[in-house]
Amino acid sequence: MSKIGFIGTGIMGLPMAKHLQNQDHQLYFSEHFQSVPAELVGPNGNVCPTPKSVAETSEYIILMVPDTPQVEDVLFSEEGVAAGLAPGKVVIDMSSISPLATKDFAKRINNLGCEYLDAPVSGGEVGAKAASLTIMVGGKQEVFDKALPLFEAMGKNITWVGGNGDGQTCKVANQIIVALNIEAVGEALLFASKAGADPAKVREALMGGFASSKILEVHGERMVKRTFDPGFRIGLHQKDLNLALTGARQLGISLPNTATAQELFNSCSAHGGINWDHSAMVRALEIMGNHEIASTEG
Repeated sequence: MSKIGFIGTGIMGLPMAKHLQNQDHQLYFSEHFQSVPAELVGPNGNVCPTPKSVAETSEYIILMVPDTPQVEDVLFSEEGVAAGLAPGKVVIDMSSISPLATKDFAKRINNLGCEYLDAPVSGGEVGAKAASLTIMVGGKQEVFDKALPLFEAMGKNITWVGGNGDGQTCKVANQIIVALNIEAVGEALLFASKAGADPAKVREALMGGFASSKILEVHGERMVKRTFDPGFRIGLHQKDLNLALTGARQLGISLPNTATAQELFNSCSAHGGINWDHSAMVRALEIMGNHEIASTEG
């Protein structure tokens, strides 16, 4: 079994860490970024004062924090992970951050004689709890092969994409597709509801046809039932689409529908919804249409 540092035990990180503990790995946590949930502390869950001390103790150091600045802070602050590394250790960033920054972080860790994998995930809180996350990995293939048993404890669809930064690029592409699918499902159910059809029945019918998708299945149900407690917060998806739009400008390409999806998220945030689940993008469409989706069942 491995000694694993795990920094970032929020909505996603907590169940991911528990799955590793259930495989009898010894985990080390830091309170530098956030308090460590009591359920993770015990015979195979240890609290260290700083990310540096986590790195000194661990073979692998996993990060699961919100954004690029937090990753940089955890890695390279005075008491950060980099200060506690020794040659041969592996840093695995499972956050969703800038691909360009990732390449820089990887070089800085490599210069210390250590390895770096960017391994962002998709699947939300449901996937984290079920250990069914999709994991997209960038880095050396031999390092990916070495870390694969750890990924298998947390996910099901695990793919080595290419070099450092390619995992994060894949995640940005994933977030573009998810956002645009949420927007499409929201428009379709709003149209159906405004036209007088039962959106729950429409969703049920569409699930058997070519329009079927995971977004229609999970988030379409959220829209109909008005269950917008966060599995993945709008604020985080805004961050991911900002990475997409910034990257598009740097690459000299246009992502017009991604920009529209971001504006719908911006509208939700302006109405107090930054912490709503990203399926609540439909609220922006409802506000513009002066109509709220609601099932007629019951």
